[in-house]
Amino acid sequence: MDKVAIVGAGSWGTALAVLLAGKGTPVRLFARNATKASYMHEFRENKTYLSGVKIPEAVEITANWDDIADADIYVVAVPSHVVLDTIREIKEKAKFDKGLLIVNVAKGFDEITGNRLSQEAALILDEKDAFCTLSGPTHAEEVGRQMPAAIVAASEDENAAKRVQELFMTDRFRVYTNHDLTGVEIAGATKNVIALAAGITAGLGFGDNSSAALVTRGLHEITRLGIAMGAKQETFSGLAGIGDLMVTCNSRHSRNRKCGVALGQRKKLKEILNESSMVVEGVRAAKITKSLSERYDVEMPIVDEVYQILFEDKDPRESVLDLMLRRKKNESHLGIEEE
Repeated sequence: MDKVAIVGAGSWGTALAVLLAGKGTPVRLFARNATKASYMHEFRENKTYLSGVKIPEAVEITANWDDIADADIYVVAVPSHVVLDTIREIKEKAKFDKGLLIVNVAKGFDEITGNRLSQEAALILDEKDAFCTLSGPTHAEEVGRQMPAAIVAASEDENAAKRVQELFMTDRFRVYTNHDLTGVEIAGATKNVIALAAGITAGLGFGDNSSAALVTRGLHEITRLGIAMGAKQETFSGLAGIGDLMVTCNSRHSRNRKCGVALGQRKKLKEILNESSMVVEGVRAAKITKSLSERYDVEMPIVDEVYQILFEDKDPRESVLDLMLRRKKNESHLGIEEE
């Protein structure tokens, strides 16, 4: 049986450890903070990030890298901006020499290059190693409590995707494989920007009509960018696309939506982020997505407005007005707008 190490003891890493232990898979959960690891080991709960979910005794919790150095599957459950550094550390310290399987569960881009995380990871990993992204409409708060959910294991290596599918599949957690790694990564990263916008509309006091219009047009923008970057259109109609977008834009668990609500209520971004114990991925993603839209010459008006609200202190009500008064257009199939 595979030895599994989950690197990152946040909400998602903890939930996945609970899931694997529930199906009898030996799993080690690595927390960088020794005090936190000790608390979780003693009280069998991640009070900070996943309060109320019992961590089974079968989950070995550690802050000692040597305890996970012999794993052959590493689940990287850290914020997107430290994923690559974490993979570098794994390559340096892992003792397994037959080829590692890296499973990334973060959603974002590399901040320096704007590349997808798998593109940058390929520069770190050896040919014998495999990379898979696990992404979809899944909140840790619900997965940890064994509520039914579905997700996608995406990899350019079909065997790696099937291996991850087999590892995580349960009667409460359905895993599909997908070979469009490009599309799955783009969908996962960019939906956080649209979730910020959805929260902003809620913070402004707008209703269901506004939310539906925003999410639909947001999906349109994401799909256009994805196709321009080489992704398959159908990916954005699946779990990693519209599925993840819906749950992130509408759920009370969504930290990106919560941040957007506060922005709509005219709170300052710095104040919002200081109050949050978790990383709001959409803030970083907004800057990179805007840059990608310019690089690939893809019009993304919602992303543009979110960027201006975040980094240029634009009034959200002014952004809504600017979106509503854009030039007249025709809604066409396949995301191609005609004059």
